[in-house]
Amino acid sequence: MREKQASSESTPKSPTGRAAVLDLLKREGPIATEELAARLGVTAMAVRQHLAGLEGEGLATHETRAGERGRPAKLWQATAAANGRFADSHSALAADLVVQMRKAFGEEGLDKILKLRTADQEKTYGARVADKRSLKARLDALARIRSQEGYMADVRRDPETGDWLFVENHCPICAAARLCTGLCREELALFNRVLGSDVRVERVSHIIAGANRCAYRVTPRP
Repeated sequence: MREKQASSESTPKSPTGRAAVLDLLKREGPIATEELAARLGVTAMAVRQHLAGLEGEGLATHETRAGERGRPAKLWQATAAANGRFADSHSALAADLVVQMRKAFGEEGLDKILKLRTADQEKTYGARVADKRSLKARLDALARIRSQEGYMADVRRDPETGDWLFVENHCPICAAARLCTGLCREELALFNRVLGSDVRVERVSHIIAGANRCAYRVTPRP
């Protein structure tokens, strides 16, 4: 019964039109026009019109790569300017609070506050993840939680290794994280604890380091 209730948890509504194109660019870019059209169930012409509009607004950009049979292909992705179109969880306020806490309590005090925050998150997340039997179910539950918080999270398979990847396509507290790397450290520790002692979580891609998204490889512990 609990599993059935969990599956009905509210999730953010899917965007439509140009917003849907931008959302997919953020999640999947770089991505070709034809694949965008297939994923959205619309014509390539409709997608091209949306892409032209987004590019004109400075929200999308493309690069040309060699495609099948040597034919060049345009691969599109969202620009940094597009981040403002997604949830930011009061990013400026969070960044300012980090600065003020560091002034008031020093690095040691700030670190204690972060650990207290992580402990509270672990209780909240754990209540929604602990009853999931499979690793995939746990990852899906965690992705729902993080997406509701603005991280645009999803679960994927690594096409090369077959490992599970937990992916966050957006960081709503990026400004604060750039000022305080402890936020990212605690995030990794949180995922390791919430997903269980039988798995290992390793960050393999990091927005702060210049990547398009944060990604975590999740593998069974030997």
